Amino acid sequence: MRKYFIRLTGIITCSAALIMTGCMATTRNLNPEEETHYDATYDFSDKSKIVDALVTPLISGSAFPVQDKPILIVYPVVNETSEHISTAGITDEIRMKLFKSGKFRFISEDQRTNIQTETDYQNQGYVDPAQRVEQGRQTGADYILSGTLRSINKEQPKQVRVFKKERVYYSLDLTITDLKTGEIVYVDEAEIAREASQPIIGW
Repeated sequence: MRKYFIRLTGIITCSAALIMTGCMATTRNLNPEEETHYDATYDFSDKSKIVDALVTPLISGSAFPVQDKPILIVYPVVNETSEHISTAGITDEIRMKLFKSGKFRFISEDQRTNIQTETDYQNQGYVDPAQRVEQGRQTGADYILSGTLRSINKEQPKQVRVFKKERVYYSLDLTITDLKTGEIVYVDEAEIAREASQPIIGW
């Protein structure tokens, strides 16, 4: 009886250890360049793909024939999808890739308030007059770069089936407007279409 009890205890202990090991959280590094999608919705892999599709023609120089190194001001990409997508990352990546190309100059729309605050501080008598930033000397932008992210979601109609399919279309348009004339001088669009299939029963 004692041997049976010891053996049973050992089996229970080993089983519990295996269960606990299987339930433990794990962490692993991922390659940010590798596409990984768990469903049809927008995810991290889409950001670089859709930005590259729009930025590459601009960097090539053939799609936007203007003067050497035009000055752009980039306004935040507008999210017109039904999802809570942070478009700030899209805006920042567009600006970063164009900046690194060396073919454009930029004015920061985000920093205007900070610049105003700092120049006001300097002109209140706290900073040596010889070191104060002279007002009215900021560089003006030549063009406004703006964009809009949109989506269309399509699901299979109700019917007897084993798998449920969903298709999502995403489009990101890019517009460049001449700040002096108000004329739109460049437009482009990149699209992503994805279909996801999942079983009706599962977890």
